[in-house]
Amino acid sequence: MTKWKGAVLGFAGLTATAFPASAQGGGQMTLMAYSGIFQEQYTEAVVAPFQASSGTQVQYFGPTTSAQMLGTLRAQKAAPQIDVVIMDTTTAALACAEGLVEKVTPAQMPVLNEIDPQARASGGECGPGVTFDHLVMIYDTQSIKPAPTRFMDMANPALRGRVSVSAPPNIQGLLLTAILAHANGGDWRNIRAALPGLKELAANAQTFDPKPDGATMILNNQIAFATGWNARSQLYNLQSQGRIGVVLPEEGTAFQINTINVVAGSRNAAQARAFMAHALSAPAQKAFTERLFYGPTNTTVQVSPEATARTAQAPQFQARIIPVDWVEMQRVRDSWNQRWRREVITAQQ
Repeated sequence: MTKWKGAVLGFAGLTATAFPASAQGGGQMTLMAYSGIFQEQYTEAVVAPFQASSGTQVQYFGPTTSAQMLGTLRAQKAAPQIDVVIMDTTTAALACAEGLVEKVTPAQMPVLNEIDPQARASGGECGPGVTFDHLVMIYDTQSIKPAPTRFMDMANPALRGRVSVSAPPNIQGLLLTAILAHANGGDWRNIRAALPGLKELAANAQTFDPKPDGATMILNNQIAFATGWNARSQLYNLQSQGRIGVVLPEEGTAFQINTINVVAGSRNAAQARAFMAHALSAPAQKAFTERLFYGPTNTTVQVSPEATARTAQAPQFQARIIPVDWVEMQRVRDSWNQRWRREVITAQQ
């Protein structure tokens, strides 16, 4: 049985010296990362092997969102109880700027030399990207035929009230804006190029905030289309025996990057740094990709063809990846949120 099939069944202060993953053993640490299926699969693929090899006991604390994680770090700044945090890159940038997480260099953690440049840059002076995910379109294969190929297929007037489009401040809405802007002018920053298409999609929207998520709404026959994140959508595809279709649209996609960081002032810093190095290593990255289809950020990883085909790093999809600069996205997100409220959501009919 391949690991990715197993995932389906399992669902129902820095010094100037290097600190490799195996350098520090024993003790304990606390990891803060996403809850739910991420927690289940990350624990099995990454946390458990680290515990076995290092003797370090890892406690997993799983908030639902990166915003909640940032709030926890801010509240505990004077006396951190978290040692390592995995959170999205825009939120991690705030944590880095506020001194809530440690800065790190390749001299201190050599595995950084193996990390994809975009993933490394996403963390700035602090920790790098540890997973790649990307925006996809999901649909009901039972009711939508032939299979759609473009985001704008969701604008068909026959789909009025049968579409879910996640709106900003949800990162999905920000990326959809960037993708449509790029497709209609080449510059992902030009929201004006995206607005006509976004308004067409909004006209068909039943909701801009799907609960609990788009895939569940499809399975409950509430909608036929939604935007979503690839990793979870691929798992839903397998779980639903193909009813949830997953498309990387012709307009393209962009990476959503989760970063990994050691919390500044960690009481278990040695163990935390060792875990971070382990999580960025090729074996850990391979194991997680093959369980939950997040793309690896370590460039030396050799992932199975079956798992690679379910990521944007598959050869047939690489040309569709739009290089969104998340530092720039952080600058434009508030103005984009306002444009959505004034011009896009109001187009809902």
